Amino acid sequence: MQTNKVKLGILLPTRGLVMTENNPRDADIILSLARRVEEAGLDSVWVGDSLTAKPRMEPLTTLTAVAARTERVRLGTAVLLAGLRHPVIMAHVVGTLDLISKGRAVLGVGVGGAFNDDQRREWMTAGVKPSRRAGRLEELVEIMKRLGAGETVSYDGRHFNLDAVSMEPRPVQPGGVPMLIACHWRAGKEDQFRRAARLGDGFISISDTPEEYAKVAEKVRIYAGEEGKDFDQMESAFYMTVNLGDDPKAAAEEAEKYLLMYYGANIWGSRWGPFGPTEMTIERIRQYIQAGAGTVIVRFASFDQERQLDTFLKEVAPAFR
Repeated sequence: MQTNKVKLGILLPTRGLVMTENNPRDADIILSLARRVEEAGLDSVWVGDSLTAKPRMEPLTTLTAVAARTERVRLGTAVLLAGLRHPVIMAHVVGTLDLISKGRAVLGVGVGGAFNDDQRREWMTAGVKPSRRAGRLEELVEIMKRLGAGETVSYDGRHFNLDAVSMEPRPVQPGGVPMLIACHWRAGKEDQFRRAARLGDGFISISDTPEEYAKVAEKVRIYAGEEGKDFDQMESAFYMTVNLGDDPKAAAEEAEKYLLMYYGANIWGSRWGPFGPTEMTIERIRQYIQAGAGTVIVRFASFDQERQLDTFLKEVAPAFR
């Protein structure tokens, strides 16, 4: 495999903006970073999602603003807690985003966590029982795909019931906006791989090592075959977290401080990274490409997002052109 064949994306710091500023008065840095990513020729910009557990800018609104300021770069969610939303309302918003962006939207969607009080409260605030989030996500994806394809949808499910509903505007992209389903090897649940193969246009992982990511890809490949889908036509994405700096100790210290503020706890420990000289990040990206990633999304665990992007564009991205 040629390790320079990869689509590079950057996570925009919609959480970092709220986390590090007390009641910010503008989001200019988000739009500025997105334009710089596009000007540099990278593939995509991405935003995360949380309602109350990890406050940040609302993702689909943010991507629509970015769409109006850019022309080419793809606009993705990594990942959207889609189950917090109603599928018809979400289909309306996503169809509008795809229209404004002229067909550049892509949705990474996941079941999401309910592992602590903040996460459980987030789901309950949205009127969703945390225990029902996986089934709710599956029904939502099914409905959105049908609405996005222009169907008039009647649906009798455990979570949603629709009677002859259609939606305009539909996505510009034929068949609707692509959806990447989150899978994590360490989650240890077989259903996630089946879900990605059955419902997804691809898959996305965040916390796996390169070796684990290769296992995730193989699982999705097997189940895609059972579904009669061509795995090689599915998008495979990995979301990694780095801090670029000549001093590994200083880079690690800043990253750990940033992630602790971001999550409130060190939830993945050494699975984050690398933190340090750019050669480390180049090598790790190559490892994920060898493991099967066709898209690599990079988040900077840093309080100086502009400097990190500068370094990435000058010293990391050229290695993959």
